[in-house]
Amino acid sequence: MRRRRYGMRGVVMALVATTAVLASYGLTAANTVPASKAGDGTGTISGYTVSGIDYTLLSSDPAKIDKVDFTLDTAPGAGSTLKAKIGGSWYDCTNTGTAATCDFAAGSEPTVSAATSLQVVIAD
Repeated sequence: MRRRRYGMRGVVMALVATTAVLASYGLTAANTVPASKAGDGTGTISGYTVSGIDYTLLSSDPAKIDKVDFTLDTAPGAGSTLKAKIGGSWYDCTNTGTAATCDFAAGSEPTVSAATSLQVVIAD
């Protein structure tokens, strides 16, 4: 009887070992991880120099500003946001290279008397 008892233990141990090997293989072979990137860096944030500011008055009402043109020291990148604040309101501007224009839509022109400062914001 002793022989059978040791024989059964050997068979049970072999089954447990085989099950463990197959289970670990199944877990490691099922994972796929795609390539990815991560990074850290710094860059300088510098401002633009605005010059050559030119106000054009509305021909039908010279108490209002029709548009403002100005020149930038460098051209903003494609898709940049250009805004100007005149008389307390923000207006959209456009640029071609370093030449920028804020052309006010009919009815939204700022008044000359309210134009006490010009603030230009550009975000690349």
